[in-house]
Amino acid sequence: MLNFGYININNMINRRKFIKASAFTGFASALGSKLLAAETVVNVKGKPVVISTWDAGLRANKGAWEILGKGGRALDAVEKGVMVTEDEQNCCVGLGANPDRDGFVTLDACIMDENFNCGSVAFLERIKHPVAVARRVMEKTPHVMLVGTGAQQFAVAEGFKLEEQKLSGDAQKNYENWLKKSEYKPPAINVEQIKNHGPFAPYKLENGEWNHDTIGMVAMDTNGNLSGSCTTSGAGFKMRGRLGDSPIIGAGLYVDNEVGACTATGQGEDVIRVAGSHSVVELMRNGLSPEAACKKIVERIIKIKGAKAMDIQVAFLAVNKKGQVGAYSIHSGFQYAIKTNDVEKLVNAKSIYLKK
Repeated sequence: MLNFGYININNMINRRKFIKASAFTGFASALGSKLLAAETVVNVKGKPVVISTWDAGLRANKGAWEILGKGGRALDAVEKGVMVTEDEQNCCVGLGANPDRDGFVTLDACIMDENFNCGSVAFLERIKHPVAVARRVMEKTPHVMLVGTGAQQFAVAEGFKLEEQKLSGDAQKNYENWLKKSEYKPPAINVEQIKNHGPFAPYKLENGEWNHDTIGMVAMDTNGNLSGSCTTSGAGFKMRGRLGDSPIIGAGLYVDNEVGACTATGQGEDVIRVAGSHSVVELMRNGLSPEAACKKIVERIIKIKGAKAMDIQVAFLAVNKKGQVGAYSIHSGFQYAIKTNDVEKLVNAKSIYLKK
């Protein structure tokens, strides 16, 4: 160590380092979130991934991969992917699904791209692919959401076929059984005089499964861009006009191309209460992994619901800009499908509560 008139050279060097570090810290503080975004955004070009809810997601992912596997855009992939499920016979997605309590199948869907463009339709009847209509809303109107007869009119004007108003065989049988047990009489006249608004949609179906099975999908393409989609018929035997989270941007789906994307499934009302998918993405922005972010919002719902959380299921599925994937649910049993260049499988998500 060299000393010159009580001046310590090492101390001088350390002081200079401190001054430089302090100056950089001040500069970083001035940059704020811009610097944080630059540090956390990771280039993942060439590594596409698609994830979707439930076992139907395996087939939906194959549809999406026809685009992603060829270097196509994530937006095109998430539209095509969930259309596979809309085509299938399913309790809770598409025109073959269970009806509302008055015997009508109503569909909800939304879609969102990497540039915050988004479109949504709700309470849509007799149109086979609501997610495709949602994309047209996004691309051909200044609006985000169209509902009911207006959404149907728009779809027909865009060339979508108006399908027959008829229940599938399975849905008709399920509906008749529900009518017997619920003793509900579909209103015809003097509906305004009905004071007892129930019965409402059951939390679980006859076979013990949860009464919701949304297909939600988020994907990253070879350019590292994110997009997502969500489509459902909602809870079977729901009150006519009821909407859940699926068509609501920020609840059933949210995409921020700097951070990540999330979709939700389960009891829609409780996803809406916490702006579920948006909340998950914001937690990822603050540094949490997809799984940890999903878990935090599940825990928030449980805190709000208290003991009633034992009667509902909610799950979140997310991917961040690094391509990391995670999910969490209130109860065990939630599964999600994932497909990459190397992996194609169904994953059992973690949960707060396990089945007894």
